[in-house]
Amino acid sequence: MNRAIEEIDVREWSGAADDGAGGNGRRPVEALEGGQVLLFPRLAFALEERERGYLTPAVLAKSKNVSFNPATGKAGGTSLEGAEREGLATMMSRFSASAKDLVDGLLPEYRGKIGLGRTSFRPAEIAGRASSWRKNDTLLHIDAFPSTPTHGDRILRLFCNVNAEGKPRVWRVGEHFERVAERFAPGLRRPGWGSSTMLRLLGITKSRRTEYDHLMLELHDAMKQDSQYQGQVEHTQCEFPSGSAWAVFVDSVSHAAMSGQHQLEQTFYLPLSAMHAESHAPLRVLERRLGRRLA
Repeated sequence: MNRAIEEIDVREWSGAADDGAGGNGRRPVEALEGGQVLLFPRLAFALEERERGYLTPAVLAKSKNVSFNPATGKAGGTSLEGAEREGLATMMSRFSASAKDLVDGLLPEYRGKIGLGRTSFRPAEIAGRASSWRKNDTLLHIDAFPSTPTHGDRILRLFCNVNAEGKPRVWRVGEHFERVAERFAPGLRRPGWGSSTMLRLLGITKSRRTEYDHLMLELHDAMKQDSQYQGQVEHTQCEFPSGSAWAVFVDSVSHAAMSGQHQLEQTFYLPLSAMHAESHAPLRVLERRLGRRLA
């Protein structure tokens, strides 16, 4: 069995696994917080006939993905206008609601505590896409957001491959966060005095950037810039078939998206207090290693 993957037989977005556990008997929350990717190999998101027309990079504006805000019902980053734009937003809203239903059913420990973030649609092929090193998602990395500090809250993402031609989404999954922190934490730089206040006043961040948020951005960049690490670190290649979905804490599981086209994803934010085992959180790992509070 692939150590990076925990397969769970869920076939309906509104229901949980029959026995509430993965293949080795562990509850999904234990596998997820322990650093595994939860794979739902037979959980497809069915597109309506009209929505199949959105499976083209032509729907993009200048960004690499279309973004949907469930709070406002608005889609951004798309070249579509009028009824077509509304139709794309409706598709993404339906996926967002389905993703929320799945998380509530599969992870009852988080129900009522987890926050709903933005929804994304990625219709462009990853392989061969021109990008700066910082935005190159084919390099192993952990996720951290420059403009949206989390203050230590976890970043959970649910992905779904909606490729109509049967093409898989190919990832590399790297080391657990403990190993990543062991390698890179000693070289991370502390934020400059007053930098958090300045970033907030200039509107660069939406809230105060804590030392934790600063260090996670440093860690993201350090991983991508280290070519020796990228070439030599132990990793597992994973193929997510068309018609499958998967969930992972992207702030602690190092990952790289190597190829694939047409993906929907939903971001969730989880307070540390809602975790089954808070010690697994990147905030707690970094605090133990550096010996000080970071948020």
